Amino acid sequence: MNVTERVIREQFPFWTDALTLDLPVPGTKLNVIVGCGTSFYLALSIAAAFNAQGHQAIAVPGAEWARRPRNYAADEADATVVALSRSGESSETVQAVEESRKRGLRTIAITCEKDSSIARAAETVVYARTHPDEGIVMTVSASLMLMAGFRMAGFSLDAGIARTAETLMQRADADLARIIRNRSHFVYLGAGVQYGLATEGALKLQEMSLSTSQAFHPMEYRHGPISLVDETSFVVMIYNHATAAEEAKVVSDVQSKGAFVLAFGGPGDLSFDLPADDAGRALAALPVLQLLGERVAQMKGADTEAPRHLNKVVVLA
Repeated sequence: MNVTERVIREQFPFWTDALTLDLPVPGTKLNVIVGCGTSFYLALSIAAAFNAQGHQAIAVPGAEWARRPRNYAADEADATVVALSRSGESSETVQAVEESRKRGLRTIAITCEKDSSIARAAETVVYARTHPDEGIVMTVSASLMLMAGFRMAGFSLDAGIARTAETLMQRADADLARIIRNRSHFVYLGAGVQYGLATEGALKLQEMSLSTSQAFHPMEYRHGPISLVDETSFVVMIYNHATAAEEAKVVSDVQSKGAFVLAFGGPGDLSFDLPADDAGRALAALPVLQLLGERVAQMKGADTEAPRHLNKVVVLA
């Protein structure tokens, strides 16, 4: 077992700590959730969660918010900027906070590093302690920041979510190596809060295994991308509880064209139950998606401790 896999498996005690974090309240007007890479994909889920709980929100990449905020919010007055950064040093996310403060906006940082640039730049800091051995690939820290964002949105999570996620990961791993054999085309589908999770799953697979992967809203997948489906396709469906029946039809469609479907919360070739609420679904499925990236990397002989072309912190020169 390499360090990447060990860290994925050892993340759950850190979840318990994150469930007790004191969190600020969302802004009363627009909440802008920013981040880069994994943090931006988490922002997509968190923004959807904010909206679901009655707090207006959008997700914007850090570089975009720092450079052209008016392309995303015609009126940014009184907006609250919530910035996600594991290291607290990602250049564009730090810039997004600094520029937001210059414009007089409220700023909140969610980070796994207390003494970091983003912690110094933001008015309010939420610190989530992560696994000390986490490497380049964001796993534990991604789970923790997603949890903090969901709780800030107003979702209620209890200590049982860690056990639920760990059990699901262990059950799924009994079959992961088998079901990915001869599969090279990877697709992740999720709607609403689960769309951000799908994009994060696709990113994990790309950076860990050097595989091409895609993420879509389920009902959008038939509008062109389904043309690529064949016997090499592997589809991850993260069902949305409210629209599971119509999403099951998409699953049936891709199965008929040769795809294998790993499903969370609904029918598939291999299916696992999930909690009914949006936040619980995303958090329970995330460690499985992390471990799936590791299993595909092993199949391809890729080293997830040193992913090609990647660094733990992206700092603009």
